[in-house]
Amino acid sequence: MPTPMHHPEQRLRIRELTDADAEALLAFEIENREWFESHIEAREPGFYSPQGVSDHIQDYLSRFSTGTWHPFVIEDASTRIVGRANLKNIHTPPNAAEVGYRIARDAGGQGLATRALNHLIEQARERWELTQLIAYVYQENVGSAKVLDRCGFTLAAENENPTGSARRFVRSL
Repeated sequence: MPTPMHHPEQRLRIRELTDADAEALLAFEIENREWFESHIEAREPGFYSPQGVSDHIQDYLSRFSTGTWHPFVIEDASTRIVGRANLKNIHTPPNAAEVGYRIARDAGGQGLATRALNHLIEQARERWELTQLIAYVYQENVGSAKVLDRCGFTLAAENENPTGSARRFVRSL
């Protein structure tokens, strides 16, 4: 029997986003802005302010209360936000949702994205009773494609790709 390996990510916590996260979330987003923008679409400049992030959180929590989004943050042992994970557009199409995640540059390579995605899969299945998850990843974002593959997602047929430059991955639950 193999001996269990100790991984730093075991001290991480994935929890729902709250109003109290505004300051820590703004710091996380500013610190990683350039890194994220090299992999995903850039946010509006107004987002990167206390009011911008506060409005963003309110929007996400409002969508959570109506059952269309489920936003999470990932914290390290010192409660610093090192990542985010969301179920988006829940039940659009029926019984499906889109997954999204972003991990701090300095927290990459530790399995956080895989752990976050597995958390979303579990939430989608147990809390939302979904049967399919969808993810969109830019061609250049090889790391994210590997995470999706590792978590059981498969690349959809080209004609099922409505977003142009992003590739569509799907996973049945």
